Amino acid sequence: MTKNSKSTENNNNKIIEKIRIFDTTLRDGEQTPGVSVNAEQKLKIALKLDEIGVDAIEAGFPVVSEGEAAAIKTIVAQGLKSEICGLARTVQSDIDAALKCDLKYIHTFIATSDIHMKYKLNMTQEQVIDRAIWAVDYAKKHGVQVEFSAEDATRSDRNFLIKVFKEAQSAGADRIDIPDTVGYATPDYITNLVKEIAFNISVPISMHCHDDFGHAVANSIAGINAGASCAHVTINGIGERAGNASLEEFVMALHCLYNKKTNIVTEKLYETSKFVSNAMGIIVQPNKAIIGENAFGHESGIHTHGIINNPLTYEPISPELVGRKRWLQAGKHAGAHGIKAMLGDFGIKPSEEELKEIVTTQKNLADVGKSITTAELLSISGHIMGNTKFEEKFKLQDFHIVTGQNITPTAVIRLHTGGKDYITSEVGVGPVDSALKAIQKIAVEVANIKIREYRLDSITGGSDALAEVSVKVEDKSGNVVSARKSGADVVVASVQAMMDAINKIMLRKILQSDNNNH
Repeated sequence: MTKNSKSTENNNNKIIEKIRIFDTTLRDGEQTPGVSVNAEQKLKIALKLDEIGVDAIEAGFPVVSEGEAAAIKTIVAQGLKSEICGLARTVQSDIDAALKCDLKYIHTFIATSDIHMKYKLNMTQEQVIDRAIWAVDYAKKHGVQVEFSAEDATRSDRNFLIKVFKEAQSAGADRIDIPDTVGYATPDYITNLVKEIAFNISVPISMHCHDDFGHAVANSIAGINAGASCAHVTINGIGERAGNASLEEFVMALHCLYNKKTNIVTEKLYETSKFVSNAMGIIVQPNKAIIGENAFGHESGIHTHGIINNPLTYEPISPELVGRKRWLQAGKHAGAHGIKAMLGDFGIKPSEEELKEIVTTQKNLADVGKSITTAELLSISGHIMGNTKFEEKFKLQDFHIVTGQNITPTAVIRLHTGGKDYITSEVGVGPVDSALKAIQKIAVEVANIKIREYRLDSITGGSDALAEVSVKVEDKSGNVVSARKSGADVVVASVQAMMDAINKIMLRKILQSDNNNH
């Protein structure tokens, strides 16, 4: 038994108090094509995983390189609350490499499906069983905890698979893992498989599901409901091919739909998702469940009306539960209730007639394909209400950028604020960097506002791909405001998002000052 999961020894009758979360972001997640993280990044991610409460961290595959082994050893030395595990094939060199990392927990595996044994291992069933027994026994003799995986378990002969698991248990395995290596299983199949395996062994069972058919989370949950007590997951569902079961989706489904507990601090899920995405350079699609940028965003008038009256009308959970905030978007689908709520967030209270005109004006702009930023909505409102207080405080007059091969990217920006024009130039590592630095130079001088975070995501493919830019800015009082903008020109979208964020924070400061004076 582990420190985080209490149960009877019989898998069919066990009472599991908490589901164990085994995170393999640093191992299976790093095997995402094109991804490679250095030792410092690995450590930072491990610290984040420990902070959110994962029970075990698979820190890597020690035998693959000296750098990998050194990084794993550094993570082990941190003395984290999470157990630190390393992957090893059922060969001595792999297990020895893991032991040299000072690991006390080894995850060893060998394939058990006919296709893998014939075309990859070139081994018979008897040879596979012998190798599994030897590896578990060898690792256990060195005093470590051992988790044994039968690779491609879901495509393996059922009787042979159970025989392998029984032998691994007899050799001393502390838990066994059922991998759906190519994401080929269905929840019904997983349920049947896990129940039969649970009937034949007594050690805890883990699930390791891939997402090739989009079933990874569903299959993991099916396994848990059938008797497994642990799931192997990754942040953002990253991993080889279509990825692994997503930690945030799996955990929130357990908590909210199945009334099962984990040790995960759910309020830190979004922050951790963003951190891993930035560190590994893997974009999270906007519509991804739980942590996608649009997961708690609303534009449709019907939806925003319901959300304002009762968030549960169109949100299954509170966004704060996963470290998020709800946001509303102006546009042609937006209705009066949504626009009124957006303006109310800034203390703006138009009359019914003014609100109607504001909604109509912004819809007309949206109808011609214009994305309405918050600053533009506020400017429209200010014009209609005859109140210059709501207008953009920083207005972009023009900008141009010089860039190219063997040329240092240089941006020249002209902004209007406080009744005067400001012109400045800056160089950067690229056109976006130079443009944002130039804007920030003026914003810091005039209002002590600086960039806190910049994020770029590609929404569509191809050379003419639409890009979504997210910018966070912060003032000297610690107020943080974000803005997003989409467009085919990443430089223009970045500049517009930056300007929108600056104007939003400026208006907030004005409204805070007004409230303090009153």
